[in-house]
Amino acid sequence: MPCHIIYNMKRIKLQVIFTNIIIIAVLGLLFLTTLYTGTAPAFSEKNPAVYFGNRNSSNVCFMFNVYSGGEFIEPIMQTFSDLGFSTTFFVGGIWAEKNMALVEKMHSLGFEVANHGYLHRDADKLSVERNREEILITERLLAQVIGANPVKLFAPPSGAIGNNMFAACKALDYKVIMWSRDTIDWRDHDSRLILSRATKSLAGGDLVLMHPTKSTLDALEQVLEYTKGLGLRAATVSQTLA
Repeated sequence: MPCHIIYNMKRIKLQVIFTNIIIIAVLGLLFLTTLYTGTAPAFSEKNPAVYFGNRNSSNVCFMFNVYSGGEFIEPIMQTFSDLGFSTTFFVGGIWAEKNMALVEKMHSLGFEVANHGYLHRDADKLSVERNREEILITERLLAQVIGANPVKLFAPPSGAIGNNMFAACKALDYKVIMWSRDTIDWRDHDSRLILSRATKSLAGGDLVLMHPTKSTLDALEQVLEYTKGLGLRAATVSQTLA
């Protein structure tokens, strides 16, 4: 066999061996990174969160994430009750500890009390076990306060979602609740803007995110009257999903 052919074959073999070594090294590095960080891969799985309810229903939910604004909770509940409507309060555990009587009143008046984690930590940055702890501590606290097991609905703080959170919720049999429209009332303290964001193109099955702020309270009666005028009913998350 000519020398140049032998030389080329040896060169090709060396290139293949070198390429394989690089591939093995990269795979090994990825494995070690996963092993020592103890975290799940970056968020890539199908997103199982719920963003809206039954589109064939006349129910909508103006749901509240609660970590502050306790002074507005009772007038908010009164506004819903005056119109014969209801809602869901996703309650933070550390807030609930300081406002147990208010949480108990939510339940006693027929409002739905659900889980918003304990310390308002971004769930996408926590391990599976830390996500479980955030949910379970709050669940047990709420059960003690309201005297019943709270509904298994979880609203992630800041809307931060990821594989670890979904794994924890699946293990605990929780539905992850997001929203179909956001009033951004925690940032924009403008009742007219909140009214517009809450009601524009409102349709059955919508999950509308709100927070207990003065501007939200100022807009709420108009929001609910508008909803009633459309022939829709402000209900709890569970009722809106049904």
